[in-house]
Amino acid sequence: MTASVAAAPPRPPATVRTVLRLHRAALIVWVLLAVAAALALLWAYGPGATSAETAWRRNCPVGNDCMWDTTLNGYYRTVMLARWAIVFTPYLVAAWAGAAVGRELESGTARLAWTQGVTPTRWLVAKLTVPAALLTVGSTVLVLLHRTVFSANEFPLDWAWYEDYAFTANGTLGIALPLLALALGTLAGLLLRRALPALAVGLLVTVVVEYAADTVTPHLWPWKTVVNGLQSGPGTPSNIMWGDQGALTATGERIPIPDCEDSMKCFADHGVTGYYLDYHPASHFWPLQLIETGLVLTVAAVAVGAAFWLLRRGTRAAV
Repeated sequence: MTASVAAAPPRPPATVRTVLRLHRAALIVWVLLAVAAALALLWAYGPGATSAETAWRRNCPVGNDCMWDTTLNGYYRTVMLARWAIVFTPYLVAAWAGAAVGRELESGTARLAWTQGVTPTRWLVAKLTVPAALLTVGSTVLVLLHRTVFSANEFPLDWAWYEDYAFTANGTLGIALPLLALALGTLAGLLLRRALPALAVGLLVTVVVEYAADTVTPHLWPWKTVVNGLQSGPGTPSNIMWGDQGALTATGERIPIPDCEDSMKCFADHGVTGYYLDYHPASHFWPLQLIETGLVLTVAAVAVGAAFWLLRRGTRAAV
């Protein structure tokens, strides 16, 4: 009696390992960048903060002009370099993703992989998920470390929560932007199928989308408004993100502040009764952060969907 042995199905190629091996240079660069930035932030939280605080108390007494020494300059530059690693990573990712995907399609490497048991869909899933996982882990660590350093500083170094770089590096936006860049770069590579054009387009579109999100986000959460009389002047709350500022008339109309200096008659001629200022206080950080993160992830999801649609359409047409 002969026993029949069922043939084991062929083992699918290890796409994760393949992606890591194929793009090991980019992986090494990302690991080195993330580790260097993390070490810089750990230093800034520990021994660097101690020496910088001592130098601040020595060189910047209350009521006197502050004279920064090499200790304060070195501390400031170290934190800023680590912050730049978070802020500018999306641009590097967009350029890399566009060039990598465009090069594989241009050289025929992708089509060769599709003939070796890797479906086009599985190929694209690996191209997106492996870098996305690595970027998310690294960016999350760096953002958490940056928030720790930022909140622990007891001495002012011209950093504010609403400043663009600090706003990005202190919240979920610093984690979402690399994913946006990965999606847009990949879509550019699939669309153009050439390395250099995809690199340029992916980078450009990432910059444009990020700028647009930065521009519209403050207007998607209600502003707070402070109103002052003519005698007290416009007034400026501290630690705020500025919005619109101007003059108010007796009817409540908002107009630009007229060039009246201190002439009450001039103000009366223009019908001005006071001043207004729209602003976001520090308590609006998280609402604004989550709104912009949502916008960024929505665009990223649309780009990913468009990439899969474009891939399916292209592979069907080639059959």
